Amino acid sequence: MQLLQMLILCFVAIFGTAVVLTRDPRSQVIGLSFFGLVLACMFFIFQAPDVGLSQVVIGAVALPLMFMLTMARVRRNTEEHEARKRHEKKGKEAA
Repeated sequence: MQLLQMLILCFVAIFGTAVVLTRDPRSQVIGLSFFGLVLACMFFIFQAPDVGLSQVVIGAVALPLMFMLTMARVRRNTEEHEARKRHEKKGKEAA
């Protein structure tokens, strides 16, 4: 059992480092989701199933979903703002 605990702690360290070192936001969110699953496994192995279940719901599902929705909204707002600026620039050139 102690070997399994040490192994899962190594996985937590590896996945946490991978999330921090990733530069692309989409890849970070996907890595964060896997990190949440690894943390949930760690909680189950360390005999904290209630915390593990909470971690699955929050860390592996809800948080990455909120990040993805936020990134989509920011991208959409940025595209709308740039389109509005192009339209205003064309209007000034025509006048």
